[in-house]
This record gives sequence, structure tokens and C-alpha cells, in this order.
Amino acid sequence: MAADIQAMLLETARKLEERLGGEKPRALIGFDGFVDEIIDVVATRHSPTSYQRFATIAQLAKRIADAAGLSTNLELVTTQVKLGGNGPIMANALAGLGVDVTYIGSVGYPAVHPVFEEFAAKCRVISICEPGHTDALEFDDGKLMLGKYQTLDQVRWERIVQLIPVPELAEIAGAASLIAAVNWTMLPHLTEVWERFLAEVLPQPEPGARLPIVFFDLCDPAKRQRAELVQALKTIQAFTAKSRPILGLNRKEATEVATALGLEVPPSNRDASLRDITVALGERLGLYGLVVHPTREAAVYMGGAYYHVPGPYTPKPRLTTGAGDNFNAGFCLGQMLGFSPQESLALGAGTSGFYVRNRRSPEGLELPAFLRTWAQNFGSEF
Repeated sequence: MAADIQAMLLETARKLEERLGGEKPRALIGFDGFVDEIIDVVATRHSPTSYQRFATIAQLAKRIADAAGLSTNLELVTTQVKLGGNGPIMANALAGLGVDVTYIGSVGYPAVHPVFEEFAAKCRVISICEPGHTDALEFDDGKLMLGKYQTLDQVRWERIVQLIPVPELAEIAGAASLIAAVNWTMLPHLTEVWERFLAEVLPQPEPGARLPIVFFDLCDPAKRQRAELVQALKTIQAFTAKSRPILGLNRKEATEVATALGLEVPPSNRDASLRDITVALGERLGLYGLVVHPTREAAVYMGGAYYHVPGPYTPKPRLTTGAGDNFNAGFCLGQMLGFSPQESLALGAGTSGFYVRNRRSPEGLELPAFLRTWAQNFGSEF
């Protein structure tokens, strides 16, 4: 088993290296945008320049719980300010890996916000409105995302086609082998955008034509009403008529989707194995692909079959905010290049693995180099 995975990683690295210098595939991605502040929460302050942070969410939760009925003070230290949002992070990673990206989203209006200027230099950016803002509290075992989303109410179909008329949008989409419409939870009008995009932009396919990949990411739908989530899933299913839709979920989101659909996955949605929940959701939704990616592994149900890779897990990530978006970028790159489902999973896990260790997305040959390092250290932490 381990030898097979190592061989697959090395073969994926070789194939990717060959493709990186070739013709650039095109992608259209939207529609969110955030300024992310990456933050430590101080547990103990040693001096004006030295502190110990809360290492886990549970440690912070205990401090907060102990303050119930009383009060407490929490010190926040910003360690990095960076571009954020599912779309920009995914698009930035793809651009760094040689994809010709057009990005439509809330990255500053009328001028691009300074945090997105380097990103805008890599690809074509069409901005809709001002970005949201996220305070991302980072821990070794996860993150807490504290967001301000009011500006994202402007991400509406009418606003999009006001800035990019439907014929131009159809031309951009028609040239793309990947279309990604992500961050459903934080964009209150995204289901309608999906519906209008399907009806007015994507053409009826010609017989035998290769359909574009359309990738969806819900982004933690727990706060949305169940009826809204079910309607969003039905809209995603409708894309099978004109495209190859793929839905990407982390493990928590997979449980929430399974619950919304009324799926019985023994012994329970929360405790179901990765295989059980991935196959159950894949069969129920009937999409081209259904991806589930916990922190330690990743799986996809595609073409009636289940594929899996154990990830390059590290217990000490330097940055986790955006790790899932980097996974999505790597996985979608594999699909754009015609790689197998398992090779695509490896590219996703490798892109994410590089990101959490280096606090940035890989560029060019850094990704195949990381896959080789992963293969050499497979089964151990590195």
C-alpha cells in the first residue's frame, strides 16, 4: 500500500513537471474576497515582545468558559495580513501553478484593495465591490474565523452583469476548462448567481463535446437554513446538464450536507468513516465528482468509484487559513490537466501540505518537488 502511494506520488510529480511548461489552461473563478488578519490569541504574556499563545481551540474555550458570569481580557496579536476568501486564495494558488486565471469578486472597488495588488498582477481581476474582513484565530488543531461580511451583499447577478455583460461573461467561460464558484455560505445571493449563470452563460453542449469542470465549495454551511442548503445542492446537481460539476467539502461540511439530505450513514454522520460518507454523498448527489478532505487524508467519489490518499499531515502547521482552498486548487489543476482522480487528490493534498508549512502557495516546480519530498517521507511527519 505505502509503496503504491509513493510510486503514484513520484509519477504525479513527473507528469506535472512535464505539463508546467506547456500551454496554460484557463480558469474563471469567483466571487468573494476578504482581507485576512492571521492572529494569535495570547495565553501568557512574558514581556512586551514575548508571549505564549493558546495552542488549541480547547484551551481558549476553557478560558472563555471560566469567564462566564464574570469577565476576561483576550489579547490578539496580528502575525500576518493577507489576501483572503475562498476564491482569491484558490485563484492565487492556481495562477502560481501556471493557470491563466480570470477572477471576478469582491477585491476592492473602484480600485483593487492593496492586499490584492500582487494577486491582480498575476491574473485578470474584475472587482465587484469592497472585500469583507476576517480575523482568523490560528491554533495547532484548527482555526476560528471571525468575519465581517456586509459588503458581500453586493455580490448579486445584476451587479456582475452590469460590470461584465453576459456575452463577455459567456466568452470568458467558454474559453475556460475550469469554472469555480465558491463560498456559498458567506454570499447570500450565490444560489441565484449559480442559477442565472447556468441558464444564461453556459451553452447547451454539442454532442460529444468535452464539458467544462465547474467546481463548488460551500464553506461551512452550518449557519444557513437547511432549506437554503438543500436548494443550493439541487442547483449544483442541475449543472450536470451542461458541465462536469464537482463539490468539495471538508469533513465537517460533509456531515452537515449528509444531515441536510437526511442520509443515514452508520453509525452516524459525525462518526462515519471517510469512505462511508464520501460514497453515500457521491451516490446521492450524482455529480461528476464529490470530494471530502479532512486534515489527514482526502477522498473523492468519481465515475462510480472511491479514491483515497493519506495526506502529508503535520501537527505543527504554520498557517491553516486557506489550506482547504489550496487543496481545491491542486485538485482542480489535476482535473484540468486530465490526471486520474487519485493523482488529482495527491496534487490537492500536496498543494495544501506545502501551504501549511510555508505560509504561502507553491509556485511552479515547488509543487512536484514537494510531492517527491512527501514520497520520500511517506508515513512519517516532515
